[in-house]
Amino acid sequence: MEVIIQPSTAAATRLVARLIAKALRQNPLLVLGLATGRTMEQVYALLADMHKQEGLDFARCRTFNLDEYVGLRPEDNHSYRFYMDHHLFSKVNIERRNTHLPDGMADDLDAACTRYEHAIQQAGGIDFQLLGIGHDGHIGFNEPLSALRSRTRAKTLTPQTVADNGPLFGDQECMPRRALTMGVGTILNSKRCVLLATGTTKADILAKAVEGPITAMVSASALQLHPHCTVVVDEEAAARLEGKDYYRFIFQNEPEWAEFR
Repeated sequence: MEVIIQPSTAAATRLVARLIAKALRQNPLLVLGLATGRTMEQVYALLADMHKQEGLDFARCRTFNLDEYVGLRPEDNHSYRFYMDHHLFSKVNIERRNTHLPDGMADDLDAACTRYEHAIQQAGGIDFQLLGIGHDGHIGFNEPLSALRSRTRAKTLTPQTVADNGPLFGDQECMPRRALTMGVGTILNSKRCVLLATGTTKADILAKAVEGPITAMVSASALQLHPHCTVVVDEEAAARLEGKDYYRFIFQNEPEWAEFR
């Protein structure tokens, strides 16, 4: 795991967008794992701008989202399908048939999860997985005590997650209490992971995930086991990290980051 500290939220999101763009230019057939949430909106806005202004081409890539709420139709404006269509898919030249999300409306959720895992495998696995981190340390909807070898499955959401996401629904009672999510093991199978975290509210949990013990109580801590994981943070999110000076040294001195400095 490597931690890259940027001076601001804008700089952190810009770096992540540039990493995705570079991977897509190097491999037009990229299989891209996507995340949702407020942290990602600016990343997708930057990618849409790159498509419009620089010709960043999404025509041949395939995407798999981390999660979807159970019981929300794709056209529901609170569904993650709607979110992705609104923030990215409708603004770039991606084929809809190449965009995949778990089917939260399936009659048989277990079968839908099995099909999702199979679809990822049939695509050759995820090349680049974009991640955020929840206030309880979850990645995807892998809530505390998620098995570190778990696969795509249905999960009951914690009160913390409901409190965090409920305001987006207007009335918190309208928010689904279950979701389908890639498992921690599914995420760890990706070839590269990039986690983006910004703001002071993420500082405590980020420090636990990056520098604390690997534990099912903080599913993001499992990323310490990944052979190619980059954590991109702004100064506020980095506030509780003990190795801040070393992380800054890496960004300023490692040759692979020269083009991004």
